[in-house]
Amino acid sequence: MPVPKDFALPARLSAKERAFEQIQKWIIDGTLQPGEKIMDAELAETLAVSRTPIREALQLLEIQGLVSMSPGKETRVKQIEKDDILTLYPTLAALHALGAEHAAQRMSPDNIEQLKKLNMQFGQAIENGLPFEAMETDEQFHNLIIELSENEYVASFSASLQIHIRRFKYVFLKEKCHATKASVEEHEALITALQQQDAEEAAVRMKQNIIRPMHDLYHFIQ
Repeated sequence: MPVPKDFALPARLSAKERAFEQIQKWIIDGTLQPGEKIMDAELAETLAVSRTPIREALQLLEIQGLVSMSPGKETRVKQIEKDDILTLYPTLAALHALGAEHAAQRMSPDNIEQLKKLNMQFGQAIENGLPFEAMETDEQFHNLIIELSENEYVASFSASLQIHIRRFKYVFLKEKCHATKASVEEHEALITALQQQDAEEAAVRMKQNIIRPMHDLYHFIQ
C-alpha cells in the first residue's frame, strides 16, 4: 500500500483527527484506491502516530462509508459504483436548491462579494490545473450558501452526501478540468439570482449547477 512521504499534516489536531483527515483525503483523491487493503501499521508509521488513533480514524471512516472493516481480518477502501452518481447528485441537487431558495432572502452585499471571490478562486484553480483546490473552493462556495440558508437539516444531510460525491468529483476535475469551466458561469448566474433575491431562480440555477456535471461525469466514467 504505497502512501506519499511528502505531505503536510494539519496543525493543532489530535492524532486521531490528523489521521482521519489525511486518510480521508487519500481516499478521496485516489491515493488509496477503491478496494485497496489498508495496512494500519504502515499508516501509523507514515503518519508518525501509534496504531490506536489509526484504528479510531478507520472506525470513523467506516461510519462515513469510505472503508469496510472486517474485525480480525482486514480493512479495505470502499468500492464506488458508477450508478451511485445517479443517486447521490440528484439528492444533493434537491438539498442545495432548497438551501439556495432559503438563502436568497438572507443575502447581504458582503455575502455576494464572498461568493464572487470564491468563484474567482474556483476558476483560477481550474485554469491552473489544481483539481483538489478547485473541488474544495467549489464546496466552500456551495457551503456558504447552505450556511446562509440557516437550515441545519439541509446542512447536515448535504455534508454527509458530499463526502461520497467528492470521490467522484475529484476524478472529474482531475481528468476533465476544461469541462468544469461551465461551472464558473453557472456560479455567476446563481450569484445574480441571489443578489436579486430571486428565490425561485436561485433554486433553478443551483440545481442546474449540480445536475449538469452529473451527466458529464456519468458518461466520462467507463
